[in-house]
Amino acid sequence: MLDMDGTILDLAFDTYVWKELVVGRYAEHNDLEYRVARDRLYAKYMAIQGDLEWYCLDHWSERLGFDVLELHREVHHRIVYLPGAQAFLETVRATDVRVLLVTNSHPDTLNLKNDRLGFGEYFDGIHSSHTYGHAKETQAFWHALREEEGFDPETTVFVDDTVPVLRSAVEFGIRQSVVITEPDTTEPVRDNGEFPGVAGVRELV
Repeated sequence: MLDMDGTILDLAFDTYVWKELVVGRYAEHNDLEYRVARDRLYAKYMAIQGDLEWYCLDHWSERLGFDVLELHREVHHRIVYLPGAQAFLETVRATDVRVLLVTNSHPDTLNLKNDRLGFGEYFDGIHSSHTYGHAKETQAFWHALREEEGFDPETTVFVDDTVPVLRSAVEFGIRQSVVITEPDTTEPVRDNGEFPGVAGVRELV
């Protein structure tokens, strides 16, 4: 099981959209100085971080008063694989290993990114937490996913870049959980000793 953003795709795209593009549009929309808009918006982010709404484009479009998905579309050329990720997917696809994409991404964003790169061909199943109504940080998500996919936690490897999500997976019983330490090519390496870590999925071959 592989996460999408920060695991196979460069998180730099999302970082740019949410920390720069959305902030700039929010400032313009509300006639605010950039710094003021940034502080207000970051407070809104933190208030629901980890909840399903935090990942929901509909929620943010309604709350902020402009089309957040359209902002994503405007810079879709920035959507790229992390180094070595596509080669990794090609390698695994050639084996008999069942590979699932398991993401908190909103379906609209997921479709936009898949339309751009066509990574869907590498997966046996693609699952967004929005389908189940629960984020990956919750146990309800894992129960719903197991009911649909019938996977065995004992023989499943799960790779993600978000520690709270990995903790939830381990709590469910997925002990082979791996953290990505370089999910964003524009930011420093993340230091985490809680889980076995790799710079990128390319190291798992």
